[in-house]
Formats: sequence, structure tokens, C-alpha cells
Amino acid sequence: MIQRRFEEFYQPRPGIHDEMLEPGAGPRPHWREFTDGLMQLPPEELRRRWELGQRLLRENGVTYDVHGDPDGLDRLWRLDPLPVILPAGEWAAIVGAVRQRATLLDSILADLYGRRGLIAKGLVPAALLHANPGFLRPCAGWVPSGRHWLHHYAADLARGPDGQWRVVGDRTESPAGAGYALENRSIVSRVLPEFHRALHVERLGPFFDALRRSLQALSPRRRDDPRVVLLTPGPYNETYFEHAFLARHLGVTLVQGEDLTVRDDKVYLKALTGLQQVDVILRRTGGGWCDPLELRGDSTLGVAGLLQSARAGNVAMVNAIGSGLLDGAAMMGFLPSIARELLAEELLMPSVRTLWCGEPSACREVLANLDRLVLRPAFASRSKPKIGATLSAAEREALTEAITARPWEWVGQEMGGNATVPVWVEGRLEPQHAVLRVFAVATERGWEVMPGGLVRVSPEADLLAARLQSGGGGNKDVWILSDERRDPAAAERGRAPVVKLTRDNRDLPSRVADNMFWLGRYLERCEAITRLLRTSLRHAEDSLHQTDSGHGEALLRAMKPFGLGLPDTLAELPKRIAEGGLFTSVERLLLVGTHLRDRLSIDTWRALQRLREEVALLESEPADGDLIGRLGAVVLTIEAVSGLAMENMTRGPQWLFLDSGRRLERAIAIVDTVSGAVAGVEGEDDVPLDLLLEIWDSVMTYRSRYLASPRLAGVLDLLLCDESNPRSLGFQLAVLSRHVDSLATLGGASGFFQPEQRLMTILCGTIRTTEVLVLSKWDEDAAGYDDAERLLDFLRSRLWQLSEEISRTYFTHAQWRLPTPPMEALP
Repeated sequence: MIQRRFEEFYQPRPGIHDEMLEPGAGPRPHWREFTDGLMQLPPEELRRRWELGQRLLRENGVTYDVHGDPDGLDRLWRLDPLPVILPAGEWAAIVGAVRQRATLLDSILADLYGRRGLIAKGLVPAALLHANPGFLRPCAGWVPSGRHWLHHYAADLARGPDGQWRVVGDRTESPAGAGYALENRSIVSRVLPEFHRALHVERLGPFFDALRRSLQALSPRRRDDPRVVLLTPGPYNETYFEHAFLARHLGVTLVQGEDLTVRDDKVYLKALTGLQQVDVILRRTGGGWCDPLELRGDSTLGVAGLLQSARAGNVAMVNAIGSGLLDGAAMMGFLPSIARELLAEELLMPSVRTLWCGEPSACREVLANLDRLVLRPAFASRSKPKIGATLSAAEREALTEAITARPWEWVGQEMGGNATVPVWVEGRLEPQHAVLRVFAVATERGWEVMPGGLVRVSPEADLLAARLQSGGGGNKDVWILSDERRDPAAAERGRAPVVKLTRDNRDLPSRVADNMFWLGRYLERCEAITRLLRTSLRHAEDSLHQTDSGHGEALLRAMKPFGLGLPDTLAELPKRIAEGGLFTSVERLLLVGTHLRDRLSIDTWRALQRLREEVALLESEPADGDLIGRLGAVVLTIEAVSGLAMENMTRGPQWLFLDSGRRLERAIAIVDTVSGAVAGVEGEDDVPLDLLLEIWDSVMTYRSRYLASPRLAGVLDLLLCDESNPRSLGFQLAVLSRHVDSLATLGGASGFFQPEQRLMTILCGTIRTTEVLVLSKWDEDAAGYDDAERLLDFLRSRLWQLSEEISRTYFTHAQWRLPTPPMEALP
């Protein structure tokens, strides 16, 4: 009954191998327990779980940037909630084949960059090597750390109509997807928890433990606690989420090229405490971009001198620079004979039949059989494949001309019909073609294969989206069933080395400190603008109801320092409420947060995503809607982000920069709002005192002290000088003074005040010696509050000078120099 119902619910394509259903026999044996349970869930429950999975993806910020996609950096990772299930016996065969292939490719790289015996014996055409842009000539003759070129490898596999797995692609440069596979498992196991527990699925954690141990073992200095970094091109790379995710999961430092420098053939991290030597680099930057000195001179992503440091054996690269030589399809047709030569073995898993057009006979065969082939770039490229059977006459002619002109740049592959898997689409299951990506890492005991992987799905038969960088399609988790019914809690874990206790934060690059500082500033700026908008809108509505134009003009003056795009009349204010600096500041806040992805807790990142959603709701709110309520929700979300930072971050340099940015921005905002309130007024009655107290959340404090209507002297004292009020200027300066003193000790105290410390002494002294009654006195000659305005101008200029001094001292990378040893005494 269940089988019949399930076959009605999901129908594979005829003549194509389906991973779940066997023709005429229902679900395959290793799928039956899963399908039986799935059919017990009503459609409403399936939809609820699908929505849960999408919500988790949004909350976790799982993104993938596809080039040309309108969503850009915010494109959500497309994960299907149903896994692909493989039995233990079949998986064992895949593991053996992947291990053999990784060993073979590592040997090929060593030969082609070394003695080139494969070319001498005619097993690899010389043109195939020299035409490949992935062949980096400065790497020739180099023996990488550990004597291995390949440490991390991925293979793309597809099952044909005959049910046999074949390799459709090798990923040897910097294989992407392992981090996404772990995130997939985290989400799918929450969407289908009872299925995950009942089926005894192999865990992915041990694979990442092995990767961590492998990175540590590669350290040239053989230290117990080597410094390992993950080199990323930056947040605009399509897989930046994975870079940050892996760095956090593996406990390594995420760096960009500007964070590193090479001195005396050694690689150093430019940290706040000085230059710190790097032992291992887990590379996610393309090989050609890694060193502008010896490779691509136009690269801004790499580190000058990195290749020379690696050649000197002072830093280990994972994978070695130059390993992208095999990251394509050109070599696949030659692998069987190479395996017999180097391993004395036949390939355990064949590749799809691949014809490299650089050989005249293969080129003629490709041109004669375009209708049944898929044409791909021979070497690593973002270009999408071309399916010969779908080309128009003009496209076919253009492709023929391109192949004839530069035949070495093309390969033809016989793909056939890839196997299908069930995919949840708009409330129903439909079959889509699948490619399985399997990951392996080299350890001291040989190659270890992840017991799972990443499945790319697409309705297109050739699966144009099989390569992550080409985008499109969707993704699925892979469940490998375990033969042993063991307790997951009792699974063997590698024993970590004895830890050397420390409380120092030794891996804070100056770039990260800079971003932390501005994260605090933008966070506070967003809160200040939102509070101002909310309070101003409430007072504007009151002014409209009471036809109090004078109060309304004072309101607009107070808003001027924030550049909010003021309307001509108060009646237009609700329409302009979102046209000011709020959206720009939130956009910048989220961008800085993206740069700090690996430094923020999961809860903090989720709160930032919630802020994005709240601001989007505010933007779509109609002019006559509940704008005040929406602004209140934004304030609460910003406060949640601030609270998480205060409660979750250790009080180290990272927190000091974040909180210093917040305090400095709040101090500037207080000065600007008070200055805007007292400028150009005709008396105390024109100063919007209620507005100032409400913006800075000090209404209750003022009322508890003064049983009367607000007066200027009391408001100025509360907002400028009272160090017990956390919303006052004096409080911000007192905290900033302590932070600046703490930061000055990072580079070693010299006994002399730094420029920022001298500025803080001036600012704190000025506020503490200010006579508020003098400031609040009307100047008849100047027809205004001249003393107050001059003081506020002085404070504003000094606060901006403080920001520049902090940036100059801590965020200018060129200032860091290699520490020199002390001079030896003369004999």
C-alpha cells in the first residue's frame, strides 16, 4: 500500500536510473525505512518542515553568490530538505575509488612539476601541459611541504543509466563545498530529526577533525600549536560563507591577502601585537592570484613573496600553489594509462568518456559528433558547457569555428542521462538529475573520505550547475548508512594535544580591528538615527495636530546633523522618514558584519539578519501605516545586537575596538543633536528639550530629578556632563578613556601618552570642568547660546580627531614592522 501510494506521489523518468525508486519494485531497500516514514507525514507537515529549513537558512545566513544573480551576496543557498541515501557497501566502493584517484592525481602533479616522465613516455601530450593556464611555471621544480601537492581533493561523480558511477570532474585547486555539506547536515537533521536518528547516519564531524589534525601536522616548525590561517579572496567571493564557516569550525584565523606579509622568506600575520609567523595556509584563493610578485602582477588578493616562502619550506600551503593544473577535464581521457604507469593499477572508477580536442583525431571525432556530446572548456573555467544537441544552426557554426581556431581549449564528453533524485518543488516531488561531490583529505594514515558529501541537482540532463562556481540548481545532503548500530556519543574522537593555557587574543589582524571599530560605529549610528526618526515622527504628528509650526521647525533643525533629507513641510515628513541615512547606515553595518562573519557568534549573526528583515519591512510600510511601530522594532533589534556583543564577547582587543566605536559614535551623535537643537533659536522656549530627552532615552531620569518641565540647564547637565547617565557625553568619554588606555598597552607601554590618550585627557577634562549654568545662559550680544555652540564645535572637532588618531595608530597596516632582536654586547 505504501509503495503504491509513494509511486503515485513520485514518478521517476523512464529509462533513467533513479536513486530512490527501482522500476516496478518501489523504493530501493536502503530507502524503504525512510519512504515508509515520509508517507506517514501529512502534506501540511511536509510544508511546515520545508518552511523551517528555509527559515534556518535565512537565520544562519547561508548564502552563495552566483555571478550575475540579482540577489548578489544575499543569494540564499538552495537546499532541498530530502537527503540522498546510499548504503554502506556501495559507499565503500566509492571511498576506495576516490582514494585511488587522489593518490594518482597527487603523483601526476609531482611528475608534471618535476621530472615530467609522463611527457617523455608519451602518456601526456606536451601541448596539454603548456597550453593549460593552470600550469604555473614558477612552481616547476618545487617540492611542497609534506612532499605532497594535494592535501584536499574533491571528485564530482554521476551515475549513468547503467547504474555505474563515473567521475565527471576533479577539483584539485581549492575544492569548495565541504563546509556547505556540514551546514546541510545541520539543517536537514533538524528538519527530519526522527529520520536521521532512526537510520544511523554516518557522522561528518570526524572528517573535519582529521582535516584539523592534517593542517597541524603540516607545520614546518612542528609546533604543538601551529598558527594556521585560511586565506580567502574576501566577502565578494561566491563561497565566502563557507570560508568563514570553516575558519570558525576548524578554529583557524580567516585572513585576506592584506593581512599577511613576507619578511626574510617567512609569512607573518599583521596582528595588533606585531608580526606573528604563519605556519600553514589553507588556501581558498586561486593559485595564480596568490603572489603578485611571481604570478599575476595585477593581483590584489595575494601576498608578495608567498611562493618564495613556500619554496623555502617556511610555510605549508593547502593545496600547494599550482595544484589547479588538474582542475579541469583535459587530463581525464589520459588517466587510465597513467594509472597503469604510476600505480600499476586499473582505475577503480572510470571517468566519463572525454576527448581532448588538442589531439587531431579526437578533434575530428568531436566535430563529427556534436549532437551527442557536451562541449566544455578543457581547463578550469567559469564558462558553462554547451550541449551539442540543443544548439541552433548559428550557434553550432560558431562553436565549430571556436574549436577549429583553438582546439586545445575544448573537450567533448559523452554524458548520457545522469541518475535522478527526488526534489521538493512547490509542494510536490519531482525527479531531477544529480551530481555527487565527494571530499577527501590527506592524513598521516592515507586519504580519509568524508562519509557524506554534497549533491547538486538540476532539471537539466547535463546538470550545467554541477560546478559550484557556475551557480544555479539546488543542493542536497548525503546520508551514508552505517553497518554498525553504535551510539553516536561513543564514536571515537581524536585526542587533542595537551593545551598550553593562555588568555591572550593573539590573532587579531589590524583589518579585523578596523572592521570591529566600524561595526560599533555603524551599530550606534543606526540606533541613533532610528531613535531620532521615531521621536521626531511622534512629535511631528503632534505638531500637525496642534498646528504648532514653531515646534516643528525646531524638530527639523535637530534632524539636520544626520542628513535625513528634510521635507519642505511637516506634512511630508512621514513620506521622507525612510529616505534619510537609516537605510544607508544599515547597509554599511551589514556589509561590515559580512567581513566579520567568522568573528561573530551565531546568535549575533542571526540578530543582524533579523535587522535586515525589520528594515525591509520598514521600507515597505505605507506612509499612513505604523511607521512608529516599525521604527520601534528596528530599535529593539539593534539593542539585541548590542546586548549580544556585550554579553557574549570576551573583554579582549576585539571587544575594545567594537565598544570604542560605539562610544565614539554615540558621543558624536550627542554633540550633533544638542548642537542642532540650540543653533539658531530665539530663546529657551524654542529648544526642543522634550525631543532631546526622548531621543537619548533620559526622560525618566530627568523627571526623577526635577519635578518640573524640562529646562535647558538640567538637560545639558544630564546629556553632556553627568557620567552616571549611560546616554550622556561624559559617560561615553569616561569609558573611551579607559578603552584607549587598555589599547595603548597592546603594543607595549612606553611610559608616554599616545596621541589618542592625550586627546582623551583634553576631552574628559573639558567636560568635567564645564559650567553648565554658563552654557545655558542666553547671550544677548550674539542672540543665541554662543558659549554652548563654541563648546560643542570644539568637542566635535576633537572627537573626529580622536577617530583619526585611533585609525592611524591601529588600522594602518604599513606601520607594522618585524621585531628586531636586542643588540649583543660588544666583546
